Amino acid sequence: MKKEIGFIGLGKMGKPMVWRLRRKRWNVFTFDTKVRGNAGSLPELVKKTVPPRIIWLMIPAGKLVDQVLRSLTPLLNKGDVVIDGGNSFFKDSAKRAAVLKRKGIFYLDVGISGGPISIKQGRFAVMVGGEKRIYEKTRPLFRALSDTRSGYMGKSGAGHFAKMVHNGIEYGMLQSLAEGFALLKKAPFRFSLKDVAKAYNQNSIITSRLTNWLQEGFERYGEDLARVSGTVAHTGEGEWTLKTARELGIATPVIKEALDFRIKSKKSPSFTGKILSTLRAVFGGHSVNPNEKR
Repeated sequence: MKKEIGFIGLGKMGKPMVWRLRRKRWNVFTFDTKVRGNAGSLPELVKKTVPPRIIWLMIPAGKLVDQVLRSLTPLLNKGDVVIDGGNSFFKDSAKRAAVLKRKGIFYLDVGISGGPISIKQGRFAVMVGGEKRIYEKTRPLFRALSDTRSGYMGKSGAGHFAKMVHNGIEYGMLQSLAEGFALLKKAPFRFSLKDVAKAYNQNSIITSRLTNWLQEGFERYGEDLARVSGTVAHTGEGEWTLKTARELGIATPVIKEALDFRIKSKKSPSFTGKILSTLRAVFGGHSVNPNEKR
């Protein structure tokens, strides 16, 4: 396949992905309504790419995806491929794939996990849903993006389903770390939380990137996390995971408690919340305090 792509969305995830592709000598045409790209509009972006083309969407899930598709689809040719790399709900992705297929356009739903830093390093997870032959055709693109092997998850919607569950698991893992370190802070010993995190990350059972990122967070913001918000933001993936689990008759008490904590943290900020906000800032590029000027 030719090393060319149209890319819509130059946010905290999209920008390092474009940077990565260009380093791999891909010709990337970009468009964003808020950040200047090398195409000033969707028609210009499509015009610059040669069919059969690949257009990657890296935009927030929900109505915006449908709005962009309504404007983009009439500009495309049969055989073109649209990739949704955002955190769309898997049922929405399956519907979009069916609509585009009737027009002769292919749609891949791709879950991306790793955060902006991991993307720039080329060390992140890629979970792909859609027609397998289209996945096979576009594998050079995924190999260029990440040194980690991409995974084919199954038919349309499977990529975003796998990412949704990943994020639900993430909620529980982050919550466990945060609660444990809040307990350490209240213990009858004067622990250095940074040193404990460092010790935990020396080939212990809980050694992980998350534990390493927590250590980095204490180094970056101080062990009291004074300027970090104790209120924790939450996105749709946690709620979607719980809703889907209920539909499938699967108990997910850990994920539910983790989401409930975030919702309640708006009125009841805490040190546990500060740790969660710290972790989200280090690996995800989120603000440690929504009221703080960045």
